Amino acid sequence: MLGEGNVAHTAMSGNGTTAGDDPLQTAVWRLRSRACWADAAALLPAATAAAALQRTALLVERCLYTEAGWEEAEDALRTAEALAHSDEERGAAACERGYLAYAATLHGVRDRADEARSALGRAAALIAPGAPGRALLDFRRGLIAENLTRSAQAARAAYRRAHAGATARPDPLLLSFTWRHLAGLALREGELAEARHGFAESLRIREELGYLVGTAPALVSLADTEEEPEASRLREEARRLFRLLGGVPTWLTRQLAPPGAATA
Repeated sequence: MLGEGNVAHTAMSGNGTTAGDDPLQTAVWRLRSRACWADAAALLPAATAAAALQRTALLVERCLYTEAGWEEAEDALRTAEALAHSDEERGAAACERGYLAYAATLHGVRDRADEARSALGRAAALIAPGAPGRALLDFRRGLIAENLTRSAQAARAAYRRAHAGATARPDPLLLSFTWRHLAGLALREGELAEARHGFAESLRIREELGYLVGTAPALVSLADTEEEPEASRLREEARRLFRLLGGVPTWLTRQLAPPGAATA
């Protein structure tokens, strides 16, 4: 259903890295990176705005990768919205609402494109330039421009702002997404060397972070820029990881079907 032209469903919530040596955040990251979002969310207390926002981000991400769990994500989001008091917290909650609406639209669950745009616009009014969360917001606005509005120029500008923000902070996982999406635009325009470099950087970062659930999509993208036999080697490695994680992300199913396999 979703081809490489719609790679946006790999986009993430949060920065993906552990907060120092915090054992809770380390455990959450390890579960998240292995596609165990519900288990990761269950570790977090629901009584604070920060924890509620993180639980929401995990469950929204699960929707994007599995095309399931929508009601649970909505419930978590409503809790996060109720607990948010500062502009930063309200902005982060609005950013998650926009992302969940975007995911539902992208996966064909329901057309919520207007809600996605409205929520991200609200987030932009609450999250100041240079503030934590702004780079992620810029990235998500790029996703909407690329995949809903179909404006490559606006998407590229938003991805570049996000890339600069993720570099300055730094936020390596978000950088892996900005590299990937800028490379996707380059590939579409026939800039093969630029695309290969971006996809290779994205894969390198994900492997270094141990972000297993995002590694198969990165391998498939890089394979699209490589010659044989390297392209087939990368796709076979992606297929192995895809099977290891139980068929997640779901949108890779068609791309990773064995050569010659029948498709419905």
